[in-house]
Amino acid sequence: MSVVALMGAGGKMGLRISRNLKDCPDYKTLYVEVSDQGKARLASLGVSVVPEGEALKQADVVVLAVPDAVIGQICNKIVPALKSGAMVIGLDPAAAYAGVLPKRDDITYFVAHPCHPLLFSDETDPEAQRDFFGGAKAKQSVVCTLFQGPEADYARGEAIARVIFAPVLRTHRVTIEQMAVLEPALVETLLATFLTVMREAADKAVAMGIPEQAVRDFLFGHVRAEIAGIFGVVDQPLSDGAKLAVEKARAQILRPDWHKVMEIDNIRQSVKDITHSA
Repeated sequence: MSVVALMGAGGKMGLRISRNLKDCPDYKTLYVEVSDQGKARLASLGVSVVPEGEALKQADVVVLAVPDAVIGQICNKIVPALKSGAMVIGLDPAAAYAGVLPKRDDITYFVAHPCHPLLFSDETDPEAQRDFFGGAKAKQSVVCTLFQGPEADYARGEAIARVIFAPVLRTHRVTIEQMAVLEPALVETLLATFLTVMREAADKAVAMGIPEQAVRDFLFGHVRAEIAGIFGVVDQPLSDGAKLAVEKARAQILRPDWHKVMEIDNIRQSVKDITHSA
């Protein structure tokens, strides 16, 4: 049985992972948490906190459920204490892609990141339909990369990813650079920006006197329908009027060089900003 040390076990992400590891017979989990709030949350799950040094001494695998900005400094402290052959699993590509992980050739670095439950799915359980982030009731996919280590360790890392993000729909093997293209570039730099602007526009519509529930019903329904059409989920393209509105609005809303945020040099800088923000 492999021993997993879960760092940040009582945090927002760590607690979801703690729930999934708690009753898994394949792993013995050692929960590491420094905050009083986190310790209290773990106590509510019925698990005890283990001192960091004790956990690292035993660990076959270390899972880093900690913020991107502090992964570099945490790894520089813990990696020298790990036994040869240990695996360190990050939950985001930033630290690996930014080159802030300490060099040690006899350990494995693996990165796994959840895709979150799909907008279009076959979930019928009401609890699964309300699981927006995954790791509880709704199925989600996971992207994985073996950043450093023997090829056989990919299967070892993927198996743990399937537990900590369960229930898992499917896994995708990508490179660390491809994962950085997905996040932060695609879903944070672009998607979160567009959605923030949509929220501001919705608030403006409410301020103009339209009932908020009417705004939300209209917007959320059109979001689903238009994503289905634009991404080819259904054979229902935008109307000619909608296409005309898009063309006219692009010049007002988007800079002509907006696509630069998806270029590798800009992605590298974005990741550097994230990992050095502490």
